[in-house]
Amino acid sequence: MLVISGPSGVGKSTVCKRLLADPRVRFSVSATTRSPRPGEVDGRDYHFVTREWFRERISKGAFIEHAEVYGNMYGTLREPMEAALQRGETFLLEIDVQGALQLLALGEPGIYVFIEPPDFDVLRQRLAGRKTETPEVLERRLKKAEDEWRERFKYNYRVVNDDLERCVAEIRQIAGLDQAAAPRHNV
Repeated sequence: MLVISGPSGVGKSTVCKRLLADPRVRFSVSATTRSPRPGEVDGRDYHFVTREWFRERISKGAFIEHAEVYGNMYGTLREPMEAALQRGETFLLEIDVQGALQLLALGEPGIYVFIEPPDFDVLRQRLAGRKTETPEVLERRLKKAEDEWRERFKYNYRVVNDDLERCVAEIRQIAGLDQAAAPRHNV
């Protein structure tokens, strides 16, 4: 299991899309109670579900992790992960820091990678450039990003996303998805 997380706006989704070009990688489609954003497709980007459905699955132990973020519930379903690992695939999990820390606390085996912004000014520019948040929400996300950044030392690896191609190549090395030399930054 390859766990990718980091602050909102750091480029996790873009990095994961690049990693998914490898046929040995299977993406974890998380369940969420939030509404789809423009262009998102149910079952591809997320499983968009009701709070009732989500709570029922929690009670049945169907999630390996779940969390409430910005008033919405998110979770990783256990069955797809187990199936991918049985097939010998890399199960790619893009989750927030809260979810990754839950998995670490549970002792879930995997490679945990924290993607860092080059600095917080760049992160602010990326988030503001989305034009999807009000100034108040933007500030809340930046405050949360600072809190998440402090947790980076709990991960196996940290990779700065200052150059997308280099960032993806480094994560491919870390995950053993290429024949290149060992990763540069084991933390």
